[in-house]
Amino acid sequence: MVWNKIECAKREDIESLQLKRLQETLKRVYALTPFYKKKFDELKILPEDIKSLEDIQKLPFTKKQDLRDHYPFGLFTVPMSQVVRIHSSSGTTGKPTVVGYTAADMDVWNEVMARVYTMAGVTAGDVVHNGYGYGLFTGGLGFHEAAQKIGATVVPASGGFTDRQLMLMRDFGATVLAATPSFALHLAEIAKKSGPNYRDEYKLKCGLFGAEPVSDGLKKEVSEAWGIDYHETYGLSEIIGPGVSSSCKYSKLLHINEDHFYPEIIDPKTGEVLGEGERGELVITTLTKQALPIIRYRTGDITSLTYEPCKCGRTTVRMESIVGRADDMLIVNGVNVYPSQVEHVIANTEGVTLNYQIVADKKGFLDKLEILVEISDEVISDNIKELENIKKELQHSLLNNLYINANVKLVEPRTIERSMGKAVRVVDKRSEK
Repeated sequence: MVWNKIECAKREDIESLQLKRLQETLKRVYALTPFYKKKFDELKILPEDIKSLEDIQKLPFTKKQDLRDHYPFGLFTVPMSQVVRIHSSSGTTGKPTVVGYTAADMDVWNEVMARVYTMAGVTAGDVVHNGYGYGLFTGGLGFHEAAQKIGATVVPASGGFTDRQLMLMRDFGATVLAATPSFALHLAEIAKKSGPNYRDEYKLKCGLFGAEPVSDGLKKEVSEAWGIDYHETYGLSEIIGPGVSSSCKYSKLLHINEDHFYPEIIDPKTGEVLGEGERGELVITTLTKQALPIIRYRTGDITSLTYEPCKCGRTTVRMESIVGRADDMLIVNGVNVYPSQVEHVIANTEGVTLNYQIVADKKGFLDKLEILVEISDEVISDNIKELENIKKELQHSLLNNLYINANVKLVEPRTIERSMGKAVRVVDKRSEK
């Protein structure tokens, strides 16, 4: 089932449309955004110099700091009278990144999210329980309006109030769960308390999960906890929100809506564009955004691309699940550490959940790594011998597989900090020293 025929178009047709839209976007930002005009002029580039998709490599990158430097509306290309929606990041590390949407931008957002739902097999007959946070975070409203667009019934549950959410899922007959993987697991942990056959109380058939990088182990755990198909979604507020890409029923890879978002993979250190299948930092250029078009945005997310057509019939480029973040990657005593790699080790350990937190600190001149991991409900928290065995197994696996010498601290279930439904995976205290 496909929402828009462009998803199955010939590559040459997709690329022809991309080039046309790219050239239009470049003319727009050069004429209307002083930031980009200055960048282009410094490189002695004019929009008309970009005659092929490969020429995009001549253009400058845009970084998150550029949006913060022009807070709040300095990169908008339309007057506020044409902006119908504002969203922003949390701003926990300074000024938030602010994004605006025209009515046309909202149409694009709903269009790509309708494709996301359709990839998962969601139809007008479904009831979507939306557990993403509403407000300035793009998750809640991003999933909400597209569910209405395809005719499904949407329950705007948002985050928190776990017992009430489970009651609504049962009573309203939710067939689709939209939430972060961490929150989906949290819901399942509470639901299990009603008994071993708790899943029989629900009608869920699939879930749409995103907003945080996850390992295959966590995906499997969420899928098995609810007995549903796991569909991964990817997006970021600076580009549009959720809807940049999503997985279908036939592949773990995520189809990018590349008629609206042009992807590249670069070496995070050199900025050199990498080839198909090579892993690096994802860079995205918006092709149809009106209020906030962005050129070559460095997402910080580590992934790779493949142009091989999918069994589902879609020909759009696919990306692998995010491996980690270029800026979340920890270098601990010379060793590169990605949270997803740690998660993979945890997933293969009995007696713990996939709720964890990596804390980096300093002891003298050396880095010190502590990994907090929640034990499962089945583990008796005062069984010292069992806890010690689990801890030793984890520390041994981290050292053998990732060359990480870390202190593992086992904590009670549901005690690790969460923010907006997302588990806070990394806390780096070294900068505070």
